[in-house]
Order: sequence, then structure tokens, then C-alpha cells
Amino acid sequence: MSSTIAQAARRELTDFNGELISPEDSGYEQARAVYNAMIDRRPALVARCADADAVARVIGFARAHDLPLAVRGGGHHGAGMGTVDGGVVADLWPLKAIRVDPEARTVRVGGGCVWGEVDRATNTYGLATPSGIVSTTGVGGIATGGGLGHLTRKCGLTIDNTLEADVVLADGRQVRAAADENTDLFWAIRGGGGNFGVVTSFLFRLHQIDTVVAGPTFWPVEVSADVLTAYRDFLPNAPRELNAFFLYGTVPPAPPFPEEIQLRKTAGVVWCYTGDDSAAAAREMAPLLDVLPEPMLHAAGPMPHPDLQAMFDGLYPPGHQWYWRADFVDEISDEAVQLHAKFGAEVPTVQSTMHLYPIDGAAHDVGPDDTPWGYRGATWSTVYAGVDPDPANAELIKRWAVDYSEALHPYSAGGAYVNMMMDEGQERVRASYSRNYDRLARIKADLDPENVFRLNQNIRPS
Repeated sequence: MSSTIAQAARRELTDFNGELISPEDSGYEQARAVYNAMIDRRPALVARCADADAVARVIGFARAHDLPLAVRGGGHHGAGMGTVDGGVVADLWPLKAIRVDPEARTVRVGGGCVWGEVDRATNTYGLATPSGIVSTTGVGGIATGGGLGHLTRKCGLTIDNTLEADVVLADGRQVRAAADENTDLFWAIRGGGGNFGVVTSFLFRLHQIDTVVAGPTFWPVEVSADVLTAYRDFLPNAPRELNAFFLYGTVPPAPPFPEEIQLRKTAGVVWCYTGDDSAAAAREMAPLLDVLPEPMLHAAGPMPHPDLQAMFDGLYPPGHQWYWRADFVDEISDEAVQLHAKFGAEVPTVQSTMHLYPIDGAAHDVGPDDTPWGYRGATWSTVYAGVDPDPANAELIKRWAVDYSEALHPYSAGGAYVNMMMDEGQERVRASYSRNYDRLARIKADLDPENVFRLNQNIRPS
């Protein structure tokens, strides 16, 4: 069957601008691989699209043959929704153009870029736009799902800095979405994920951010309840220039971490102060550091913003087993602190972790209906990530993430960041968009009534 589909593609997609890869081709195993090795799917065709016309033709081919269509940017989706068994993958990897306009403070980015490429290009001019925390992550997934990272409190979410996008719709039309054109589509793609079309390029606002003061502070996990309590009281009152996410994890067994703390379980904070003044950064961090025991490590210092963005790349290379759960959180109660302390002390592997990402500050300047992001009033986004390179530990890391998340879910706001969810069912998707789900479903019915773009955290046409 797969060979038949590939043959039909090569016959019908003549002069295709890109590459058509079938299971019989030597590059197929590499082409079908995604970041999360827990996902093992075998598409009938991987179509690497080098322009928007190629994307439109692949969509048309999948529809004509009634084949499921997956769209892949960077391939980082935790639930593996950028690939599909027996169907077609529209792979945007060749769409790598990046154009920085330092005077306008904007950057136009191809849908196949990863954030590290963007960070390096914009840093040349001392500029940056908000993204995630792993530089190998694809731009498209973050930029349509939300965009949490080190710059959230200062600059908002990635979707808050999206100025326009070029989109290929389900019927093959190529349109521009912006505040003055295709406004419903523009609203929907800033948080509604890949439900409405394939974004082949984005235009982002840039901010004057070059060197930051950043790095981790680690305390022994035995004092984690004290650390989390102090953190929850400190950060919402800190200036927007200071971002800090809380984590549970294990100190990696490698430099630059001192040997005496390697492999110790830890409660930590990863800082990002948006400026190069180390003394000012230290003053803003002091109210937290001064009320806590001496840390095992305090390693915040000046670094270029792209270096911070790439800090976790070595710890999380492609090909590890991943299982995610997530929740939005308004407040962290004393009862929740104790539950975090219990599960945080039980992280099962070196790469497994829990992160609390702040989503206050500039993210709260945007109204609850201005984008599909359903929880503008939330203070944190929690992610529980079981990670390990060994497939034999897949069930172990999954069970820890599920048990941890289910214990804390009663203390959550109800929904979750869609980019950090597995395939958890339609009600979970609806809960995560909250009051904005019905409007998304109406726009979906207008733009994609047959639900061609359904391999995602799916919004069904109303």
C-alpha cells in the first residue's frame, strides 16, 4: 500500500519543489524520525516542501487520495502529531529563510526553521523574540501553540509577538493572516495550533535583548518545600526583567557541574535577567536567595541570549523517550507544595523533570479574548516530563509523569498548554481553550470543514 501511494505521488506531483521520500528510499528512516523516540510511526510518504506551492500540492494529494495528513516543522511535538502511520507527512524542513529587519525590529522566519537558527540570526543585531527553552524546537509548533520561555515575563508569549503569517489553507489557497487581513485566521493561529492551515512563514516582533544574566541555582531536594514556597511568594512580585522557572530534576553527570553534586536530586531555579548588568541582576535575585539555605550551586552569569536558549540541548538530544503531562496553575497552595516535594524527590531518571514556567508579567497584558490562549489569568504553566534514552524505562517515566500530574491536577486551573500535552482526548483540548473553544470551532468550520488538519490537539469544526 505504501509503495502504491508513493508511486502515485511521484506520478501526480511532477516538478515538485522538494523531495518525496517513501519507505523504499534509503533516507526514509531518518526522514520519518521525530524528536520523541516513544513515537514510532511509518508514513507512506514524507514530502519535504521547499515552498508554499509544494505545501498546497501535498495537501491536495492527501485529500484526493483520502489520506491522513500530518504537518511537521521541527518534529518536537511530544505526542508525535507531526507524523502518521500510513499517511502523508508535509515536512517543512526546507523552508529555512530568515530575514531580520533591525530598523523595523522584525524577523521573517520560514516554517521549517528551529529556534536556534532564529536566535543566532537576531542576536547578530542584539535583538530577540520570545520562544521556548530548547533551541532545536521547531518555530511553527511554538508559534501557533503559544510560546513559553525565558522572555515571557518581559516580552509576553511568542503569539503575542506574531505580526503576520503566510498560511496555506485546506483547499490549497495561500493567504496572508494579519491584523488587517484574514483577521479570524490571524486570531486563530495565535494559539490554536495547526488546526487552520500550514504556516509557511511568520513575521515576529523583536526586542532589544542581547546579553542576559542567566543560569541555574540548585538546592538539595530535601529542602525543596522551602524553596518552592519561597519561589511562589517571590516571583510574582519580581520585576518583569527577571524570569525564573522552578524545576525538580537531577544534576547532570557532566561538566560544567562540579563532580561533588553530579547525580544529586535537586530543586532549582533557572534565571534569565534581560540585561547585562550582573550587579542589578544579583539585587533582583537576592530576595529569594537570602531567605533560603546556601545552594549547592549558583551559576547565574552574563551570556548571549542564544547560549541560554541552547543550554538544555545537550541534556535533551533527539531520540530520547518522552512522556508529558501539563496544567495551568493560578496559585500554589501549601498542600500542593507538599505534593510537589513528594513527587519531586522521586524523579526516576536523570533527564526527567518538572518545570513551573511563569506566565505573568507581559503575558497578562493581553486580554483573555485577544488570542485563543485560554488562561491569561494563570500564573504558571506546569509540565511533568518523564524522559530517558532507554526504551526499557518508557513505562517507568510515563507512570511517574502521570501519577505526579494526577496528584496535582486538583490544584490546577483546569486546562493546560496544548504544546505540552499528549493525546489526551477531546474534552482535555476543550478545557485547555476554555472560553475561546467555541469561536475556534466556528473558524475551523469555515476554513477546514472536513477537518483535514486533524492530527493535532484537534479543534473540531462546529
